Amino acid sequence: MILRIAAPLILVLAVAGCKSTGDIEVAGGVGVGVTAVRTVCPMVALPAGTGDLTLFDPPASRDAAAIDVTATMTNVRSICDDSGAEVVTTVSFDVRARRTRIDAPRDVTLPYFITVVRGGTAVTAKRIGRVGVHFDAGQAVASTAGQATANVSRAAATLPADVREKLTRRRKAGDQDAALDPLAQPEVRQAVLSATFEALVGFQLTEEQLRYNATR
Repeated sequence: MILRIAAPLILVLAVAGCKSTGDIEVAGGVGVGVTAVRTVCPMVALPAGTGDLTLFDPPASRDAAAIDVTATMTNVRSICDDSGAEVVTTVSFDVRARRTRIDAPRDVTLPYFITVVRGGTAVTAKRIGRVGVHFDAGQAVASTAGQATANVSRAAATLPADVREKLTRRRKAGDQDAALDPLAQPEVRQAVLSATFEALVGFQLTEEQLRYNATR
């Protein structure tokens, strides 16, 4: 069941990648405001600075002439199963890699992570995976696909009943609180934040690799 609210105000809720039973839809009044959907499925994103990886030979060099392999993570997408007590999000992505020396066949293994973040700052889980890229002799560019899974407790991602009531209660013009945004209330804002999760995926980089991505 999708719960709706119509009022002359704008309510902004976390928008996730899937919509299902139990979602809350918040809509502004006629001609005013926006519509947003909040769901127990986590938002999926590629954090800035983690979508590219560069390997050097020798490893300590940062000269352009020493670049050995570059890789880019792209086409990040997700499927969310929120039918059980655990909300399971399967994140898929593509990796496109390029190498400098192409004389012989080669296999390159690239590390990646998937992290579950609660409330925008608290890391609740992190897993490290690896994806292999194969180059045939004479081949400069190769692609492969990777996949990772994030689990979130449905109970933790569900808003308390009293908060849902405050967000979805119908308000009429002239009501004392008709122009008040429920999210302006600290307890409501904190409850929404606490029940909001993100699944972040990217290359597992060293501090040096992160600095390189930030300055290149």
